[in-house]
Amino acid sequence: MKKTTFVALLLLSFQSFANDVTHSLQAIESEWASIYYNLPKDKKEEAFNALLNKTTQLANQFPNNPETLFWQAVIIATNAELQDGFKALKAIHKSRDLLLEAVKINPETANGSAYVTLGTLYYMVPKWPIAFGDSEKAEKMFQAALKINPNGIDTNYYYGDFLLEKNQFQEAQKYFEKALSTPSRAEQLFADDKLKEEVRFALLNTKNRKLNGVRNAFLSLFNSASLK
Repeated sequence: MKKTTFVALLLLSFQSFANDVTHSLQAIESEWASIYYNLPKDKKEEAFNALLNKTTQLANQFPNNPETLFWQAVIIATNAELQDGFKALKAIHKSRDLLLEAVKINPETANGSAYVTLGTLYYMVPKWPIAFGDSEKAEKMFQAALKINPNGIDTNYYYGDFLLEKNQFQEAQKYFEKALSTPSRAEQLFADDKLKEEVRFALLNTKNRKLNGVRNAFLSLFNSASLK
């Protein structure tokens, strides 16, 4: 076999591998959004557990793939909202560890969304000794995400929410407006459009200077009251 033919076959095999992973991850993201936005609360935990099993199988099939680690972390963190305090606390630590592993492999995992999720965890969870909440770390994570994907819907929305929590209304409004100006992804139109609905609600509350406006239900349990 000629060397050039062999190299071409290797490249084709790699492309097939990449396409398989990408297609599977897009399906996982779509299913996550459907569960998160459409299912009643009493049906969500079972559905998220099934999706986590599917994602874990994919991670085992493609070891050291940071995107699969990212989606395991997202599902675990989201599902924690439905669990009691001890299980939720364990879950958020597991989610953080998976995200840190993912960005160690590839800092640009999920086009910056791994850093967005880390930032959200760091500012929403309780501080030590209960958990690992840290506003300074949250800021660093969001800034890292913005460098990778400055126009991302999730990047700008969650950073805006972080700023709103700190009463920085003008800055929060700027990032919410930027999130709304970003086109939704064609392959994930439902998830992006749903997130934009939350951005619009957050923007309205920001303009009205309401501190206790909308916070995405995603990770909403991560406050000290819910872990008592």
